[in-house]
Amino acid sequence: MKYLWVILFLAVLVWSGFNPKDQFTWFLEVLPAVIGGGILVFTYNSFRLTPLLYFFILFHCIVLMVGGHYTYAEVPFFDELLGATRNNYDKVGHFFQGFVPALLAREILIRKHVVNGDKWRNIIIVAICLAFSAFYELIEWWIALSTGEDAEAFLGTQGYVWDTQSDMMWALSGAIISLLVLSKTHNKQLKNLKSHE
Repeated sequence: MKYLWVILFLAVLVWSGFNPKDQFTWFLEVLPAVIGGGILVFTYNSFRLTPLLYFFILFHCIVLMVGGHYTYAEVPFFDELLGATRNNYDKVGHFFQGFVPALLAREILIRKHVVNGDKWRNIIIVAICLAFSAFYELIEWWIALSTGEDAEAFLGTQGYVWDTQSDMMWALSGAIISLLVLSKTHNKQLKNLKSHE
């Protein structure tokens, strides 16, 4: 399983880096996936995660790599999707920016016994995801200020004045949906993981 994950990650990374639309944007978009992938390989033996979480982390990395290859404003099949006047692939990315970190935060908080009780844990998880999303928006802003026009494809606002706020809303929605849909399955896998440790 570990090797299949690494092979898929590297295959999509190589494809993504082959003649991307904009090299600088590709680097900015793919860097979080590369850092995350490196951390997962480094921590695989010391803090192994559930298969569910590894699957969704890989999926999120692929979303980032596809966005990096085309730029988020020009990913095929997302132009004017569902009557929109812009390419909304970036909203997929921001949805997963909440969906996957919610699972990751949940797993760490449960396994490290940081918070007891589902209700408080869920509130903290959603707050973590929203804070992460807001911080990412600040990073985008800092990069835009420091690089000027070169960061326009990275920002991907496409002239939408509420882009930053809607990005955070999608991340918030992703976090909430992740907790609602995957908590039971995640609990089973956490139980299996604990019995194998």
